[in-house]
Amino acid sequence: MEAVLEEKRTKSHEGKYLTFVLGTEEYGIEILKVREIIGMMDITTVPQTPDYMKGVINLRGKVIPVIDLRLKFAMDELKHTQETCTIVVEVNSSLIGIIVDTVSEVVDIGSEAVEDTPAFGQGIDTDFIIGLGKVQEKIIILLDIEKVMSTEELEIAEKMAEN
Repeated sequence: MEAVLEEKRTKSHEGKYLTFVLGTEEYGIEILKVREIIGMMDITTVPQTPDYMKGVINLRGKVIPVIDLRLKFAMDELKHTQETCTIVVEVNSSLIGIIVDTVSEVVDIGSEAVEDTPAFGQGIDTDFIIGLGKVQEKIIILLDIEKVMSTEELEIAEKMAEN
């Protein structure tokens, strides 16, 4: 019974992932959550929001909140380059832009190539990591984009989009 549950859990993580780079690590988001990839645009800052919430953009008449994933993951903020881009993702039926260093490619990851997230001990939250995908000689950290943002943060983002 336990083997069946284990197999079911791992199998659900196979599929196509859009991979991107933050710092020296490569991450992946389920391609079905990705709406589009755009270059950097002017961002209108919104006061009294967390540092990683950069503000909002106007994308074809739609106001979309934008977060800097580097800052969300407690990395140093970098000056944007020509490689820097925004991935527009759908999170709980809202569109949110996430700024990443560079987008890599779409990869197909089979269930046999997904390892469970290792336990890092108490106090370290890894709920937003689906697992670790092994593609060629590299490891891709597979993100559950809906868990990257807390409910409170999603509410802030939705309010930003309304204004």
